[in-house]
Amino acid sequence: MRISTVILPVHRWPTAQEHWRRAEELGLHAAYTFDHLAFRSFRSGPWLGAVPTLAAAAAVTSRIRLGTLVASPNFRHPVTLAQELMSLDDISGGRVTAGIGAGGEGYDTTILGQRPWTPRERADRFDEFVPLLDRLLTRPATTSRGTHYAAVEAPMIPGCVQRPRMPFTIAATGPRGLALAARYGQGWVTFGDRRQAAGQSGDAAAAAVRDQVTRLGEACAALGRDPGDLEKVLMTGFTKDPWQASVDAFVDLAGRYSCLGITEIVLPRPVPGTMFDGSEAAFEKIVTEGRGQLAD
Repeated sequence: MRISTVILPVHRWPTAQEHWRRAEELGLHAAYTFDHLAFRSFRSGPWLGAVPTLAAAAAVTSRIRLGTLVASPNFRHPVTLAQELMSLDDISGGRVTAGIGAGGEGYDTTILGQRPWTPRERADRFDEFVPLLDRLLTRPATTSRGTHYAAVEAPMIPGCVQRPRMPFTIAATGPRGLALAARYGQGWVTFGDRRQAAGQSGDAAAAAVRDQVTRLGEACAALGRDPGDLEKVLMTGFTKDPWQASVDAFVDLAGRYSCLGITEIVLPRPVPGTMFDGSEAAFEKIVTEGRGQLAD
C-alpha cells in the first residue's frame, strides 16, 4: 500500500516549499496538488496555480513523485496542458503523474464566463480530451480536429522524460470514464460516491468503491487488459471516515480499502480551520508509523 498526500496551494512559497520538502522527507510516494482556479470554501482566500507550484516543488525535491489531482477540461485545453505537463516532466526529471478528470460542478465551471456543462457534456468533452492528450504527449507533432478540441501541427518536442509519456491517473466513476481509465490510464482515482460527496458515510464510500473497482475490472476485461496493471488510488478527506484520527484508525481503514483493491491512499496535508482541518503532528505520525504497520 502506497501512501501519498495532497498539498493545497494556499500558502506563499516561502512557507509552501517546506511542506513539499517535508513530504519527501517523510518517505511519501507522491505529493499532489489540486488543479482549480477556485475551490469550495477556499474561494475567498489564497489559492495559487497548480503548474507553477509543481514546477517549484520539483526544484526543491529529488525523489518524490509530483502531480495534479486532478486537471480537467473545465478550464484546460489538451494542447496547452500537454506542453505544461511535458515541461513539468522535464523539470522534475521524470517524476510527474498526470491526474486528470472530467471535472465537476463548482466555480471552475463558470469562472471563464461559460455556462455550466451538463454531466453528459462533461463526459463528451472528456471522451475527446483524454485521447488527444495521449496523442499529444506521445508524438512530436499532432493534428486533430474533434467536436470540442482541435490541434493543428501542435509540436511536443523534446517529449516526455518518461516514455512513452508520464502516467495518467484518471478520475472516473461512470461507465464512460471507467472505459477511458481502462484504455489510457496507468492509474485510477476515486473518493467514493461522487453523488454524496462529503456527506457519505464510511460504509457508503466503501460500497461505492467496491462497485467501482468491479466495474473498472469489467472495463479492462473488455479491452483484454489486466486490471492489476492499474494503480487504484483513493483520495481521502471527502467522507466521514476518521482517516487522520489516529494511527490505528488509519491502519484499519487502509486495510479495509486494500481488501477492496486500493493500492494508494492519499491523505491531505492538514489546513487548520478548513474542511481539511487537522494536526500536522498527527498527520506526520500517521504517515510514518502507519506505513510501517501496513508494510508488516
